[in-house]
Parts: sequence; C-alpha cells; structure tokens
Amino acid sequence: MTGPLTPATGSVADGTGAPADTAAPRAGRARRIRRTLRVLAFLAVLAAGGLALAALDSGTRHGMLDPRSADPSGSRAVAELLKDRGVTTRVVTTAREAADAAGPRTTLLVTDPDVLGTTQRGVIRSAMDLSGGRTVLLAPGGHSLPDLAPGVHTKGDADSDTLAPACTLPAAASAGRAGTGGGLRYTTALPRATACYPTGGHPTLLVLPAATPGGDTVLLGSGTVLLNESLAEEGNASLALQLLGSRPDLVWYMPSLADSDPATHSGEDENLFDLIPAGWYWALLQLLVAAVLAALWRARRLGPLVTEKLPVVIRASEATEGRARLYRKARARDRAATVLRAATRERLAALVGVPHAQAHDPSALTPGVSARLTGGPQARDVSGLLFGPTPSDDAALVALADHLDALEREVRTS
Repeated sequence: MTGPLTPATGSVADGTGAPADTAAPRAGRARRIRRTLRVLAFLAVLAAGGLALAALDSGTRHGMLDPRSADPSGSRAVAELLKDRGVTTRVVTTAREAADAAGPRTTLLVTDPDVLGTTQRGVIRSAMDLSGGRTVLLAPGGHSLPDLAPGVHTKGDADSDTLAPACTLPAAASAGRAGTGGGLRYTTALPRATACYPTGGHPTLLVLPAATPGGDTVLLGSGTVLLNESLAEEGNASLALQLLGSRPDLVWYMPSLADSDPATHSGEDENLFDLIPAGWYWALLQLLVAAVLAALWRARRLGPLVTEKLPVVIRASEATEGRARLYRKARARDRAATVLRAATRERLAALVGVPHAQAHDPSALTPGVSARLTGGPQARDVSGLLFGPTPSDDAALVALADHLDALEREVRTS
C-alpha cells in the first residue's frame, strides 16, 4: 500500500506524534490567533491612548462664550486681555450667585438671558436695579426683554455682520467698526437710551441708564465681539474690553440647566451628537487614522514569496507508512480504500484523456479505462475496482491495492 498514498512533498512532524497533515493546519491556526491577538492589543493601546487624550483635552474645552475655553467659540482671549488690565473674571452658573456678586464695582455679563426662568429673571432684574454697576445682556430676545429691559423690543435680525458705530458712546467711537451684527436689532422709545451700530435704522447695541446712579445696562445683539475666532477682527477687541472692563470685577454668568426655563430649553433641537464634547471627535479621528495606518502596515508586501526549509524532512515512503499504520490502528478501511481509489482514478483519468473534473464520474471514467484494457479480470470489473464497496477486512484492502496497481500498470503500458 505505497503508490496511492505517496504524498507529493515532504511532511513535518509536530513533535507530539501527530501526522504532518494535521500539524500544519494547527500551526497555521496558532499563527493566526497570535496575529489576531497582536492586532487586538495594538488597537487596545490606540483606544486607551485616544481616550486618555480626549479626557485630558476635555478639561480645557468648554461651551459657547465660556471665558475658560480656548475653542474658536470660546471667550478665553478676551478674559486674558481683561486680566492683563487688572480686571478679575469670575464665572457663575446660578442667578443667585450672580446677584450676590453684583455691585457698583462689577460688570455682570449674562451670556444667554432668554433661557432664564421667571424666578431667575426676577433675581437678575433686582440686581440690575440695586447694584449700581453695569449689566451686559448678550442677545436678549422677546422672552427676556419684558423683565430685564422693559420698553425695549426686538426688530428682527441684522443684515450685516460688521457695522459702524454711528453714535456718541465713547466705547463705540474709539472702537470703530465692530462685529455687532449677525444677531438681533432693537427699538425703544426710552429716554436717555444710547443707540449704536445701527443697520436698517435700528441699533444692535443699546445702552440704558439704570435706576441706581452710576449703573447702566448694555444690550448687545450678538456675542461675536467676544468670541476667540473673531476678537482680532475690526474693533471687536476694543469694544469688548471697554464694555466689560469699565469696572475692576467681571461676573460672567453662564446659566446652568437648573436656571433654565423648560419652555425655552426643552432640548428638542438637540440630538446625541450635540451632547458629545468636541475633544471626543478628535479622539475618534485619531483612532480612525491609526486604524487605517495599521491596516496598511499589516497589508504591505515585503517581496515575492519564498520557500522555507522545513525543520525536519521526512521521506515520502515513511510518511505513507505512518499514515497507513494510523488507518490500520483506527480500522479505517473505508477511508484507506477511498484514498486509494481516488488517487488511482485521478491518475487513470490523466492517462485515458478524461477531464480531471470527471475523474470521479463512473459513466465518464469506466468506458475510457475499459477501452485501454486488452482483457483479464480488470477488463471485466473496472467499475468494481474504482467505485466498488469498502473492503470487508485488511486482506481485502491489500488485495484492492494490488488490483488497483495492476490496473494502472496495464493502462499505462497499453
């Protein structure tokens, strides 16, 4: 039982007694598992690094008009300029904190008056009347104007972003053109109100005298002049510093969710992506770039494939004998007979001109083989030899191997 079982190449023992045909797939699986684990470890390190960078970066990023934020939409630049001029900035998030900090030496900045609830608007209004300092309201609309600036009404949006002062207010006159447009315009019939930066006949900046001497209220239709990204444009920096730096203390009131009016802050316009901090987008982008680079790195070609010398080369005859012993030990006569017949059919098909795809088709192979035989038992029982039943014992299996050898020899020599 040597011819049909002879492998085409050498085999490698795996050191455990397992045959080479099972050791090779096992080694391949082990290599794939190790490669997968390395890739997963690499991705885990990248993910951990990205999350760490995002966590560290998120501590320096805040919301819109936040004096602690260096984002383009933050206001850290104007806060730093005010600090250089001796003005201290204090960030508060509740109306009560803002009212308690207000006084004749303070400027109270309310970044989003329209989100305040009724109680919060009342607290801020009392502070405006009693403090004797300056209050700056950024883009107050119809929701907050009746309580915080009675007698003032909105007149639609400004047509232009950059406007000329067109007023006698010293801060506006020295600043010149500034980006007060792009937001709301106002109209009022209150006496002693100073209207600046008009567009379409309606101002985007109003200064109203307060009930307490020395105090005033500034209505600014847009917060553009306070943003980091636009502070250096036109006279924005000058106007911002003069409006917020007229007193030594600045109270920067950013209303928290607790101070918000549910009717104006329902959150219907927000989705999941609006709630993700800006730093996480950069972290995800970094992870994506790293994953693409890792894929390109792992997919690279280092050159043509080369054959590798096997650590132990076993002669084909020894491998055949070893496999035969395994078949005998397992009493796998069916498997051994199948292997013998399949190998013989493939070789006979090549000899008689039958296509390889039809080598295991009795109707295609048997006539071709029979036509090459001159007579004898093989001529009478070609189909039984090549496609017959499983031998009943080891002697029948050995006889089958001999008959197959004889059949192949006769076809080859005919």
